[in-house]
Amino acid sequence: MPPRAREGRRGLSGFPWAHAFAIRWNADATVSDDRLERVTNEIVACRKCPRLVRYREQVARTKRAAFRDWEYWGRPVPGFGDPHARVLVVGLAPAAHGGNRTGRTFTGDRSGEWLYRALYHAGFSNQPTSVSKDDGLALRDCYIAAAVRCAPPQNRPTRIEFARCQPYVEREVTLLRNLRVVVALGGVAMGAFLRTWRAVGHNVPSPVPKFRHGGVWHLPPVALVASYHPSQRNTQTGRLTRTMFDQVFESVGKFVQDIP
Repeated sequence: MPPRAREGRRGLSGFPWAHAFAIRWNADATVSDDRLERVTNEIVACRKCPRLVRYREQVARTKRAAFRDWEYWGRPVPGFGDPHARVLVVGLAPAAHGGNRTGRTFTGDRSGEWLYRALYHAGFSNQPTSVSKDDGLALRDCYIAAAVRCAPPQNRPTRIEFARCQPYVEREVTLLRNLRVVVALGGVAMGAFLRTWRAVGHNVPSPVPKFRHGGVWHLPPVALVASYHPSQRNTQTGRLTRTMFDQVFESVGKFVQDIP
């Protein structure tokens, strides 16, 4: 297979390689829960980025008035979900008063409201809402991670902060042995995933795929799907609608249903 991405024009179902790819991957290729747990523990203990450490801990101390009774997490936020997942969702970073407060990615903020609702309707979640780590949410066939694990000031990590977090994403991608589809939420997250994918030994085409909502690229052995991030800036302006967002995950759900 030449190192070029083939972009699907009819969504994931349009890939002629889907069934052959599913057969080629052995059903007994499973992740070690213990190894993934070790990555989680290392992420939570990480203090590699002084600027992010200061910011996340300052936010945890000062809090937001609406959450003054909360004991903020105030640490790096690890990945979350099914260790045998075929679908990986990659976001940018935890929200200062979302994941940095609750300790679980996309939990307790407006973006999470959109994401977990879409995952629920596509069959990847047991409930459409997520407000805390103890709310009973469970993901099925899906794992969620972020390119940067600490809440950054102005939601803008630096290049070196991306680089320091990348090894965690690399290890998660490697350990998710059943992985078939990666959904990148936003152009920055997509770029971070492509750098990760190259770092773990896979081909990334040149020129690099250009982000567009609904874009699908064949990057063996996964399909990469791009979506606008469900940030308030995108959702309140109508750039991203619920229908648009739901369609992304419905397409992913139909694709993985066809994989043995």
